[in-house]
Amino acid sequence: MKRRVLSLLSLTAVLTLALNSCTIDVNDGLGEGTVTTPTTPGTTEGVLSGSGTLSGTISKDLLIKKGNYTLDGIVKVTNNATITIEAGATFNVVTSKTSGLVILQDGKINAVGTAAEPIVFTTSTKTPGDWGGITIYGSAPIKAINGNTQALSEDGNNVYYGGSDANSNSGTMKFVRVEYAGKKIGDGTSETNSMTFYAVGAGTTLENLVTYKGTDDGYEFFGGTVSAKNIVSYGNYDDSFDWQDAWSGQNNTNWYAFQTGTGNFGMEIESSGNADNTAPKISNITLIRDANTLPETANSPEITAIQFKKQGTGIFSNVYISGYKNIGTQKAYAVLIQDAATETSQVNTGKVVVAPLTYLNSDNAGVWGYAFAPNGGKTFTNTATVSKVSLTPGAWATVDGVNLLAGLQ
Repeated sequence: MKRRVLSLLSLTAVLTLALNSCTIDVNDGLGEGTVTTPTTPGTTEGVLSGSGTLSGTISKDLLIKKGNYTLDGIVKVTNNATITIEAGATFNVVTSKTSGLVILQDGKINAVGTAAEPIVFTTSTKTPGDWGGITIYGSAPIKAINGNTQALSEDGNNVYYGGSDANSNSGTMKFVRVEYAGKKIGDGTSETNSMTFYAVGAGTTLENLVTYKGTDDGYEFFGGTVSAKNIVSYGNYDDSFDWQDAWSGQNNTNWYAFQTGTGNFGMEIESSGNADNTAPKISNITLIRDANTLPETANSPEITAIQFKKQGTGIFSNVYISGYKNIGTQKAYAVLIQDAATETSQVNTGKVVVAPLTYLNSDNAGVWGYAFAPNGGKTFTNTATVSKVSLTPGAWATVDGVNLLAGLQ
């Protein structure tokens, strides 16, 4: 009888402790019950509650609440784990080593901010090229060089990408901003993008995203079927938007690029040489090139708004382009076709469409550019009804007091 009383007293003490502590879990099974303390987040289900460091491999579900954090090194999400990030979470990325957030094929991200409280990845040094950005791998189809259905990633992670599930779901990103990405990798001549999507499927949600002053592309799609809405590429050194491996997203809208200081093409489009591809569709595109913006390499021809090559395709509607000027002997165009094969198989078959289009404050108006003798070059007339993209203002598109959407006003 005494032993039974002692057990009840002990259980009462445990329950009292559980009610007063957020680090204690009570297992309400049969018998006496067990008390466990969660291990470090990233190795089991856990929570980061306002501060801490995100590092290593995330192999179980992790919730990151609103607060200020450090992202240290390459963080990989795998083993069917989901990393959930609340609105208002800010990550200061370690720049003394290669750092980045990588969602592998068997991982998922659920990062949902708001216009007033975005999720932000930044650095203290505020230098373009500080870190590796966000990379997501999905299981959707690709067509790489020679029609291969798999390829090895070029981001330094050496991951094979490409699958068979067009509707695969890698999670959700809304109101997320990546600043100062583009870390050099490999031989030191290649960089990571600010946001990279390898074979990401149409079940994934990408909305209200910002890439800010990275040294490579703002966004790059390597095959896959995912679509993106309300995305901003601001001040990225290479191309604002880039894709290859027959990316085929069909529900894209409201893409805005503002190139300033250093910038190459507004959009660089290819299909890795695969003539048989499904053209992606984007409605409402605004590409603005600030005065005195130069390409990364002096005297480079990479100063056009939209370039198609290697069987690249795209059906674009309501396109507003401004500020693309000749530099030296190089000419800038609204649209540039780089090779005859792309003209023959894609342009002349209706899989490259950029209309209606308005091309203002730019050189070589009214004609497409060709890097060869075209078989009947395209011409166009500005359409007065085309206007700039409309995006929701707020903290999500403001950096250090600068309104990134000012060019749309």
